[in-house]
Amino acid sequence: MASKSASRSLQSISRQVQQRCTCASSRTAPAAIRQFSASTLRSGEQQAQGQEEQPRWARTPKQMIAPFPTRIKDPAKAFVVNEDPKKVDAMYVKLLGRGGDKVLDEEIKWLAITHKSFDQGRRGFNDRLAFLGRRILNMQTSLALLHSPLSTSTQSEPSANDPREPFRHTALEGLRNLADVNVSKVLTKERLGNLAVQMGLSQVVRWKPKSPSNLKASGVDVVMATTLYAIIGAIALQKGGDAAARVARERVLKALGIS
Repeated sequence: MASKSASRSLQSISRQVQQRCTCASSRTAPAAIRQFSASTLRSGEQQAQGQEEQPRWARTPKQMIAPFPTRIKDPAKAFVVNEDPKKVDAMYVKLLGRGGDKVLDEEIKWLAITHKSFDQGRRGFNDRLAFLGRRILNMQTSLALLHSPLSTSTQSEPSANDPREPFRHTALEGLRNLADVNVSKVLTKERLGNLAVQMGLSQVVRWKPKSPSNLKASGVDVVMATTLYAIIGAIALQKGGDAAARVARERVLKALGIS
């Protein structure tokens, strides 16, 4: 009997100890897990918040970043682009005149000078702005040729054996100039590229040349001309067509000797 009572007392004591241990573990373990997971979530939220605070032009969207690079980076093809907003503002002032850095907002200013080759186009690029700007500049070039005082120099002399007399009107004198002079020959990529370099666009345009050691073969003239078109398109988008046409006439065509 004594042995049975002793074994029962030992069993009851062991059960009480097990219950206390399980209760203590159930109280402490989840608390530690919750504390660890909360700190992890908090750090992830802070990192995501820091990325969202950066402007769109300064970051690549997280959803568009691959988990690992698919191409090996070649140090010989490294090309550094500008990330300083002060240089961008200085370029706009030089191109558009005093207050040119205030014409466009921050996001559009960077979008207009970003080529689709930069960062694989993940930060946006200026193709659509350039499409609009090219149409505006072509129109202003056609109007300038139409009203050019030198339009008669391209017309052929009338034949002395032809008795017919053509109809003449002051509003039609420049039409022949549009037929004899092609706008694409006036606005060549070389002329627009040289103008863009003079205005400092080559120092701020964000692009990725195929061969950094040979920018000419990589199409630098096309990139500069596209950027010039895109700036005109951006002005039309935010300030209207009249402002863009005025910039095209006074800041681009006048610099090219067309007025």
